[in-house]
Amino acid sequence: MSGTPALSRKGGESESTGWQGALISGGARGQGKAEVRLFVEEGAKVVFGDILDDLGEAVAKDLNGEAIYVHLDVRKEDEWKRAVAEAESQFGSLDILVNNAGILSMGVLTHDTALEDYMRVIEVNQVGVFLGMKAALPAMLKKRKGAIVNISSTNGMTGYGGTAAYTASKFAVRGMTKNAALEYGHAGIRVNSIHPGGIDTPMTRPENIGGITAEDQGALYDTVPIQRPGQPREIANLALFLASDEASFCTGAEYLADGGMLAGVVNPYCKA
Repeated sequence: MSGTPALSRKGGESESTGWQGALISGGARGQGKAEVRLFVEEGAKVVFGDILDDLGEAVAKDLNGEAIYVHLDVRKEDEWKRAVAEAESQFGSLDILVNNAGILSMGVLTHDTALEDYMRVIEVNQVGVFLGMKAALPAMLKKRKGAIVNISSTNGMTGYGGTAAYTASKFAVRGMTKNAALEYGHAGIRVNSIHPGGIDTPMTRPENIGGITAEDQGALYDTVPIQRPGQPREIANLALFLASDEASFCTGAEYLADGGMLAGVVNPYCKA
């Protein structure tokens, strides 16, 4: 559709520029890795970044060079500029940005949260998304089209005890998404946020976050309508949709992928 990025399906081409250039942050593992793989499968040309260089280079090697890995610390503006320049150099344009990189901190009460720990989360999750959009938008404005997908969280919709910094950062992502959608919609650039909840990635496993046991986590999943954690590929599918022409009328919106976590409380006496 005119004025929006058409992510070409495998074996095909988009209406205008052929294969689409995409930039994905945090692509070395978890959701980001799933997004890189799926976008490549569906025909996008991908540059992806991370600070986990060994893992990132392994992903690129496994994809036989169909995706280009670059070191990207999302807190650093110059590294974002280099990543965008790499995408433009390789593909001729940057059409899609997936702001995926993020870190999780939980299990600490607000008054016990050290400022240093709070700011570490804010810098990656909030400032990183801001810098990603700041770097990518000028490239998209050259052709007045593009799609940005910002990965927020269910914590961007509601609070969860013990996550002061994480919740603040993810609410900020939701707000920045809406603001950018208003500013750049007339330029053919769409901006949406995804709000995953309970996805099975290294970042969310109990041994890596503290403050919760595997048994506690399992009990939490039992309380939601779909009684299991989500898989990274399921979030990648939603990101792919929002980046594609199939979502050409979608902007400034938040998309929950949480197994029904925020739908309400399951009544154990009233379920099929």
